[in-house]
Amino acid sequence: MINIVLFGKPGAGKGTQAEFLKGKYNLTHISTGDVFRFNLKNDTELGKQARVFMDAGDLVPDELTTKMAY
Repeated sequence: MINIVLFGKPGAGKGTQAEFLKGKYNLTHISTGDVFRFNLKNDTELGKQARVFMDAGDLVPDELTTKMAY
């Protein structure tokens, strides 16, 4: 299994590159931004937990972020 992580500022092209790599190498694309937006918009239990950290101006812990992706 191969894992590729793309880092960059908003608008840097991470999503564009992810789509290219996904198609070329038959990979699965997981966007933490999409995962957060889904959980917050749908008011899921994980979204509610994340909101507490976000409203306090803190980073959401990795463990919670990982749970959202599965």
